[in-house]
Amino acid sequence: MICDAAVPLAPPAALSAPAPAVPGGSDVVLVVDDVPDNLAMLHDALDESGYTVLLATRGEAALQRAAQALPDIILLDALMPGMDGFEVARRLKAAPATAHIPIIFMTGLTETEHLVAALEAGGIDYVTKPIKPREVLARMGVHLGAARRARQDASQAHQARNALDAFGCASITLRAGDGRILWQTPLARELLQGWFGATGPWAPESVRDWLRCHVLAENSAGPPAPARAEPAQLNVEQGARRLTFRLHQQAGDSAGGGDWLIVMRESSDAQIIGSMGLAFGLTAREAEVLYWVVKGKINRDIGAILGASPATVKKHLERVFAKLGVETRTAAAAMALNRVRLLHPQFGG
Repeated sequence: MICDAAVPLAPPAALSAPAPAVPGGSDVVLVVDDVPDNLAMLHDALDESGYTVLLATRGEAALQRAAQALPDIILLDALMPGMDGFEVARRLKAAPATAHIPIIFMTGLTETEHLVAALEAGGIDYVTKPIKPREVLARMGVHLGAARRARQDASQAHQARNALDAFGCASITLRAGDGRILWQTPLARELLQGWFGATGPWAPESVRDWLRCHVLAENSAGPPAPARAEPAQLNVEQGARRLTFRLHQQAGDSAGGGDWLIVMRESSDAQIIGSMGLAFGLTAREAEVLYWVVKGKINRDIGAILGASPATVKKHLERVFAKLGVETRTAAAAMALNRVRLLHPQFGG
């Protein structure tokens, strides 16, 4: 139920009637006060300043009008009969649709505990009674500007996320403080499920630890260090497959480390193994053994990866040495690495 500023100020009984939709083009202010004289004064001052004004005299009506009209800002009386302003603010902040709306309390209470209660209930500011319209307008201007910038940032972030979705990127937004995944693309959800079995709201422990180390490095005192310039990527490997995590940008404020957009990329060195086999005339299994030798693995580790005994790996490796014309692991690894990098410059070995 809405009372538009274009309609003459009505007595409280008439305020409960439905009203026309709010016109666009100006900031919308919801004024909540059980005293008609206060409503009249604020209505006139705000209307003259170009705002669209909605009015409510009770907490229940305020909640209904806020949910229906989604005003840009709310001026809220702290003490009203029935549901007081503190409870109204708590309910507004608990509802996702209205949680973003800045609330300025209007109160005759000046003791510290009452002002603290107003802020703890969700108020962003307060003005004391008797109300001074010029002071209210000045404070509203500050908070409306901040809210507008926040909406623009949120809109840009939303567009960026939509673009990542559209291009099939695997990306997540992760809160550094507790490791909670705030948002993820469908591909990211699929990768996390496949690699970690993760279906809940929390990132895998290795990812949380990696991000936490970066945040600690960023917040540490002293001159800039390489670790604080650009964090090393996180690589998780399963056989010849690799899942890479890269920090893209920080979102939101930096409290507790902030929220981070992380881009994930899955890759496989199957092509590398195939190239080794073709270059040196190796069987598929011999090429796999040589690949893991290049990676610095010993026979026992290679056997565990390939599901073979160390003795079997040794026999494969002996045939690899013969085909490459070398006698040591180091020589075989160096020859293979040099050849592969000609074909695959991105391969790090």
